[in-house]
Amino acid sequence: MPDCIFCKIVAGELPCSKLMEDDTSLAFMDIGPIRPGHALLIPKKHYETTVDMPGEEVAELLAHLPALAKAIVEATGADGYNVFQMNGACAGQVVPHVHFHLIPRHTDDGVAFGWPAGGYEEGDMEKLAEKIRSCMT
Repeated sequence: MPDCIFCKIVAGELPCSKLMEDDTSLAFMDIGPIRPGHALLIPKKHYETTVDMPGEEVAELLAHLPALAKAIVEATGADGYNVFQMNGACAGQVVPHVHFHLIPRHTDDGVAFGWPAGGYEEGDMEKLAEKIRSCMT
């Protein structure tokens, strides 16, 4: 995609601080980190959301996640890490190219993510589960 910032990074038109690269995947430092060591893992092919990607390509991309996360934790001395992936603007996706955020975390680092957990009325969860199962291909 000609206007996609991540496609421009993949093409070498924009610089990045690469962490790893192979024929299909690229990991690099986020230029607007939530915490030092915040990195992005992307497919080199342009896909806007994960549902646009073939499952095999998602698996190939995510095969890099354990080693990348381990290296980020080790290098930053983190106590843990977050992996975030957003699909669509309403979910917080700013760059419309599949990407996974890896964010190193330290106890009491001051970063908080809200999780407004809800619930279901009696029987509603199973009804929705059945509808979701019927939509799976």
